[in-house]
Amino acid sequence: MFLILPPIFLASLLGKEKGGNIIFYFLRFWAHAWFPLVGMRVTKEHLVPHGDKPCIYVVNHRSYLDAAVAVKVMRLPFRPLGKVEMAKIPFFGFIYKNSVVSVDRSNAPARAKSVREMMSMLKAGISVLMFPEGTTNESSEPLRPFHNGAFRMAIEMQIPLKPVLYVDAGDRFPSGKGLMVLNPGKCRVVFLPEIPVDGLTLDDINTLKQRVYEVMDAELRKRRAYPTLQPTA
Repeated sequence: MFLILPPIFLASLLGKEKGGNIIFYFLRFWAHAWFPLVGMRVTKEHLVPHGDKPCIYVVNHRSYLDAAVAVKVMRLPFRPLGKVEMAKIPFFGFIYKNSVVSVDRSNAPARAKSVREMMSMLKAGISVLMFPEGTTNESSEPLRPFHNGAFRMAIEMQIPLKPVLYVDAGDRFPSGKGLMVLNPGKCRVVFLPEIPVDGLTLDDINTLKQRVYEVMDAELRKRRAYPTLQPTA
């Protein structure tokens, strides 16, 4: 990561859009080197062919490793939505704030600014990645209840949703247990079929949210040893 700091600094001078796109190519280079070094084999599976138009990726969130997985596997260009607190980490924080749309959930004007920035990215043909659970899921269930943000944005902009599962990231690096629990093994990523929002209105947010939740929940239960329970969203 220290090695790619100088070119990332130079790319950052080109602005959030163009410079950010360049930064992700350096981050991908880092990810391709880092995962084999720590003994993780990342695989991708597309249940249907992946389109080339911008979309809103909605991804389950069980680990801080999810950010590195995203850098390695998501179609470029894209931007993740992330917590503003991460920008305070030395060195890493500089990379973070130049490659992520950060959000301060405790500040309403800051949240609105983040939404405008994500909409600007989508209009520029850059996909957006969001974790609809809002925080890492440390429960025994496949998913936490979803927030409305991703679904509201999809409907307002008439941009399709693309559910994605990071199946094993929580096993490779469990959340909240320190760096020493990082362990080698498989790290599967599954791209589910796109969910269109054509013609939907804001009155359909809960229906759309529930539909996406059920699709992701069912596929996670199929691929992992979760109890067979009804979705709780």
